[in-house]
Amino acid sequence: MEQLSRHAHRKDEHLSLAEKFYEPRATSQFDQLRFIHQSLPEMSYDQVDLHTQLGPLTLPVPMMIEAMTGGSPRTGKVNAMLGRIAAATGMPVASGSQSIALKDARAVPTFSVLRENNPDGLIFANIGAGHSVAQARAAVEMLAADALEIHINAAQELVMPEGDRDFHWLAEIGEIVAALDVPVIVKEVGFGMAHETLSQLVQVGVQYVDLGGRGGTNFAQIENFRRPEKELTYLAGWGQSTVESLLEARQVPDLTVIATGGIRQPLDVAKALALGATVVGSAGHILHSLIKTDEATTTAQLLDWQVGLKTIMTLLGVQNVAELRQQRLLLSPELESYCRQRQLTY
Repeated sequence: MEQLSRHAHRKDEHLSLAEKFYEPRATSQFDQLRFIHQSLPEMSYDQVDLHTQLGPLTLPVPMMIEAMTGGSPRTGKVNAMLGRIAAATGMPVASGSQSIALKDARAVPTFSVLRENNPDGLIFANIGAGHSVAQARAAVEMLAADALEIHINAAQELVMPEGDRDFHWLAEIGEIVAALDVPVIVKEVGFGMAHETLSQLVQVGVQYVDLGGRGGTNFAQIENFRRPEKELTYLAGWGQSTVESLLEARQVPDLTVIATGGIRQPLDVAKALALGATVVGSAGHILHSLIKTDEATTTAQLLDWQVGLKTIMTLLGVQNVAELRQQRLLLSPELESYCRQRQLTY
């Protein structure tokens, strides 16, 4: 019981600190991208179709509720709300890390409540890298999940006082991808991905990635706050932004990309899709809305985001996500410089 309580306390800490450090203005660099307005769309708003395809999964909208929490009574209540919000909006929802529930069955209800409140929707299970095939299967079965996220979080672990220090993950990721019969999504947790990392993942069979770019919830900041001396403040800006990660991902063919990290509005969603994402996820902003308002208001906001995305697509004269992904964006001088230095084509 003591071990479960310790892990549960950390889950509650993460939830509180994510809200403490929430920034209304994200640093994911979407403000450094511009669409070109089309004065003659030659279409109607009602022609816009938001369906998208994530491998074998058909999503009614190209947006999802990203992984947040679970593992304590408090976080179980949050997951119950997230399950209901997902059911009401048609958005897939990802579980927080289920590692604690794989070690202690008493934590399972704080995760399975997602499925109880969203019986027919798409749910993604979630474990950390370094778990076995058997554990991956158990996480999927726990939620009757439609996909599995494997989060890679070396930066978080190294700043976390009690975190791991051994990061030999690639081979096990490949084994899980080969063994499971649901899509396996490899996910960063706020530090972004470079094309070198993405190429490594492709080599072991990965087809789906969640870029988890810098600009949203900052786990270097959160874990440093938990350190007694709080001495690692210099790592608060570590990693690639969500936009930089999307530009990196354009260099690697044969990947289906989910974009997360600092998504604050429908315009961010549209820009991420135009840069090549198939699905765009939000976690911190949704959690902030739940804490500051309530479940009904948060649900209404996410439905408004869908209206907003359709409005933007109408302004651009595009009828579906595939057409939106063909749109070209204007890059700021800073992003142009990033592309030159990284030798990225856009």
